[in-house]
Amino acid sequence: MATQDLDFPPYAPVTFPPGAEVGALTALDNTKRLDALRLAKSGRVYDLDGGRFMGMPLWHGHPPLTILGYRSPMGIVAAGDSGSLYPGKTNRIGYGFNSDLVMSTVHTGAHIDALSNVTVGADHHWFNGFHAARDLGDHGPLHADAATIPPIITRGVLIDAAGAKGVDALAPGEGVGRAEIECALDRQKVTVGKGDVVLVRTGQMRYWPDAKAMQAAEGAGVTLDGARFLVDDCGAVAIGGDTASMEMKPSDHPDVPEPVHVFMLIDRGAHILEWIYLEELARDKIYEFLFIALPLKITGATGSMLRPVAMV
Repeated sequence: MATQDLDFPPYAPVTFPPGAEVGALTALDNTKRLDALRLAKSGRVYDLDGGRFMGMPLWHGHPPLTILGYRSPMGIVAAGDSGSLYPGKTNRIGYGFNSDLVMSTVHTGAHIDALSNVTVGADHHWFNGFHAARDLGDHGPLHADAATIPPIITRGVLIDAAGAKGVDALAPGEGVGRAEIECALDRQKVTVGKGDVVLVRTGQMRYWPDAKAMQAAEGAGVTLDGARFLVDDCGAVAIGGDTASMEMKPSDHPDVPEPVHVFMLIDRGAHILEWIYLEELARDKIYEFLFIALPLKITGATGSMLRPVAMV
């Protein structure tokens, strides 16, 4: 069934300038960044990265993280490579080094999706009309890739959806829609404004990194209704979650596996952040903060691993 034959999307896509590779993040101007910096009063930093390690929880559609030793001090000596590595030096002090090879998807651990991450339609198009036949090279998307994501320095807002319901974690597949978001914001006495990054806590990473225990909240996440409220009505430029997909899984649309990804990445140019660790923010009831995330400029990548932080 072709996408155009579906009753989806139930909203009007936003039009961006031809060739534009940055979407909603263009709202982060100097004034917005300076206003966000003023939110930091104590200097305390909350690390929103749960870490990366072999065997870590990961969405099953991605390859596992693998770390291999590449060179070692003893290996260099055994191979007699010191002379070739340091020509003209005697190396009497036995200088050596450790290096490694890390193989992983950029969607490992805390990360941000590039606007080229998902496609839709018979032409497999992504943000701003870029499509596979013209804009996908042998080494990744040629447009709207990770290298085009600007540094993110803005106001962050935590929506503790689990806390608002008085539970440790939402039930598997439980949705966080507009009603749930408004309830949590009212309880927390905060609002979402233009240019904000919103982080939604389902509680799944309360069990991190116990993959079996994390299944207790698998699939809980933001619904299309909730995402539209945050992006269209409130002006959020990105939504992050403490799960593998950020959005509710399975979706409530029979023919669209990830409607929030389509809405945000393709139709709004608004980024999605996943596997964001929110337990300490929720514990301390920190609902408004300076949010900083610096994506790696990897040409052709469909996203970037992050070390996001919240500062208060």
